[in-house]
Amino acid sequence: MDEHETGPLTELTVVGVRVQLPSQLPIVLLREQGGDRYLPIWIGAVEATAIAFAQQGIVTQRPMTHDLIRDLLEAFNQPLQTVTISALRDDIFYADLGFADGVIVSARPSDAIALAIRTGATIRCEEAVLAEAAINIPDDEEDEVERFREFLDTITPEDFEKSS
Repeated sequence: MDEHETGPLTELTVVGVRVQLPSQLPIVLLREQGGDRYLPIWIGAVEATAIAFAQQGIVTQRPMTHDLIRDLLEAFNQPLQTVTISALRDDIFYADLGFADGVIVSARPSDAIALAIRTGATIRCEEAVLAEAAINIPDDEEDEVERFREFLDTITPEDFEKSS
């Protein structure tokens, strides 16, 4: 299978971002639609802020990078249709941006997710990646996820800044 061929795909939704303790590393948590699997991806602080801003509807005085990319795509009439978490190699996740004209562009998952939230693109994942990296959280453990969601409601971008 070449880098743009795909196997079975599962649609995901973004649960949110948080700082993993004690490492202080931000993660984005994705959940398969209609299932019990969650995909945690460790990301950078800047990307965590970009995702959190988009989820909370925060508009900055000047466009952030992901806002600029969204605006460029709109200006050139190139809608982003899909974001696919396409591979996991050597503990590094890979993603592809899929456009209406069939063009595929490689991207970091964190950037791709930040852009998908801004454009409404569908986020999906290769089944092989989910099989390897996802964690199952059955419905009876949903309380933990609800606590995570409550945490997300109180998080601010400053929480992602490293203390000196």
